[in-house]
Amino acid sequence: MLSYILRRLVTGLVTLFGISVISFFIIQLVPGDPAQIQTSQIADAAVSERVYQQLRELYGLDKPIPVQYANWVGKLVVGDFGSSFHDGRRVSAKISEALWPTLSVALLSFMLTLIISTPIGIYSALRQGGGFDRSVSTGLYMLYSVPNYVAGMLLILYLGVKWDLLPFRGMRSDGYDEMTTLGQMWDLAQHYVLITFCFTFGNLAYYSRFIRQNLLEVVRQDYIRTARAKGLGERSVVLKHAFTNSLIPLISLIGLTLPFVLGGSVILEYMFNWPGLGRLYFESVLQRDYPTIMALNFITALLVLGITFIADLTYGLVDPRISYEK
Repeated sequence: MLSYILRRLVTGLVTLFGISVISFFIIQLVPGDPAQIQTSQIADAAVSERVYQQLRELYGLDKPIPVQYANWVGKLVVGDFGSSFHDGRRVSAKISEALWPTLSVALLSFMLTLIISTPIGIYSALRQGGGFDRSVSTGLYMLYSVPNYVAGMLLILYLGVKWDLLPFRGMRSDGYDEMTTLGQMWDLAQHYVLITFCFTFGNLAYYSRFIRQNLLEVVRQDYIRTARAKGLGERSVVLKHAFTNSLIPLISLIGLTLPFVLGGSVILEYMFNWPGLGRLYFESVLQRDYPTIMALNFITALLVLGITFIADLTYGLVDPRISYEK
């Protein structure tokens, strides 16, 4: 087990290094740089050029790209993501502010997805081809075919603008600080409704169909027929034997999708003016804020590798037959 963990850690570090190199050099290939963007409004060409060169020197952009990358890695080793080229704030502070809005929506959406899709998937598998299975499949696939940003626009148009039922901009209303505790809780809950729905509805079809298909494969196995032949109740057969043995593919799916959910949705957060990581990433790209972009890329890659690693370790808890020893 220890040797497996060490191998995965080494592989993860090498992968992180490769991702950071590719990300850094791709960012440098994007037309324009932060110094150019910040001096684009200066009318005097001579002044604009002088300020441009000064900013490039200040940001270290006048150095060769390998040197810039080495400087970035040197700061990263000591836990320093640097300062934003846009406003001069510490990148770590900007990410800390945007982390909770994205994390809260992502976790709420993820829990709702599992809570709703798991019983749907199990019941659909047990009633394969029945009325419930067909109707739910049709409804969920109709939802799945609608892009979340299209649903977001419709929800904003009708529930937010025309009918004025729910707020759709930001995480809090004006005057939030003057509200009572209950008022603040109600205000937050209202702001979470639309964006959480947009994060959730598309995953319902995917997860429920995934659970259904894996459960159908398991219930055809010989040991399930043996369990039924022994007289075990259907609930025990399905939940204790069949569903437990279908968890490994589900864990793999969670390990692959959860990091991207935690990374935030750029389009949705920008549409709803949600102060999360997705909107921060979008704004950073527009501003060519290299330190913030690199920090967000690095954190997303770290989440993917970390959660995938945890998912792999979880296999042994779900299925004792799995061994990590060679």
